[in-house]
Amino acid sequence: MDKEHLMILGTGPAGYTAAIYAARANLHPLVIEGNEPGGQLMLTTEVENFPGFPEGVMGPDLMEAMKKQAERFGARFQYGWVTSVDFSQRPLQVSVDDSLSYAADAVIVATGASAKLLGIPGESELIGHGVSTCATCDGFFFRNKSLIVIGGGDSAMEEALFLTKYASDITIVHRRDALRASKVMQERAHNHPKIRWALNLSPLEVVGEDNRVVGMKVKDNASGEIRVIPADGIFVAIGHAPNTGFLQGILDTDRVGYIKTQGLSTATNIEGVFACGDVADPHYRQAITAAGSGCRAAMDAEKWLENSPLPS
Repeated sequence: MDKEHLMILGTGPAGYTAAIYAARANLHPLVIEGNEPGGQLMLTTEVENFPGFPEGVMGPDLMEAMKKQAERFGARFQYGWVTSVDFSQRPLQVSVDDSLSYAADAVIVATGASAKLLGIPGESELIGHGVSTCATCDGFFFRNKSLIVIGGGDSAMEEALFLTKYASDITIVHRRDALRASKVMQERAHNHPKIRWALNLSPLEVVGEDNRVVGMKVKDNASGEIRVIPADGIFVAIGHAPNTGFLQGILDTDRVGYIKTQGLSTATNIEGVFACGDVADPHYRQAITAAGSGCRAAMDAEKWLENSPLPS
């Protein structure tokens, strides 16, 4: 088994940026791309809030450019899904697709977090065409439009309140007749004139025409009535799940599963293992913050490799 100096698990803005910085530092990183190389931005149409693109940039184009930049400096990419790791020994052990085994002196985890979806018809087909999981990313595109926000927690209230900057009206759809959000967030939402309520309704289908959202089919849980709520866009706000299952508790995480890092660094509780991007960020979840943390992780890994005595 060949030993890598540095492995980066995951791509997206965090993994690609880490690869760029690590490659420029002559660490020759091997990047395991995952089953969806490029991460969530591959499902995004136009990105307007990433610095340096005054006219915006398509999400897949931005990710492809980052990958090419990393390759230019010597980063290597391997398609595959990390299925398990063993960080109890040196070198660190990484298994991909349950069939390939790698060893590395240092590892950067950049496997991201996935937005939870409803799993109803029309939802995945219309992501980027009216269905979104990020108000901060996509709210600007819905000026003076009617929107639906799905969810009953603080995240849903935050998304709805943010979207009031752009939308003409917002309907919050929740499958229960009571919200899970904190009282203060409920009050803010209830007091906003643009926000309407559709509680005790189960979403059944995202309704589309000509490859765009036109509404959502829902079922009234009390009466059984099925109807369609018209809308120009639907924001699913039922939470995110960090992609940390393969770690099997090896790294310290919070109760949801986001990796804990030490202080202002990207270091984890395991020497030589670093984490960056959405997998370690339950708060911001933006492309630019992920890219920034990828830079930090590469620099932290470089410094650690310089200063740590490693077995030959």
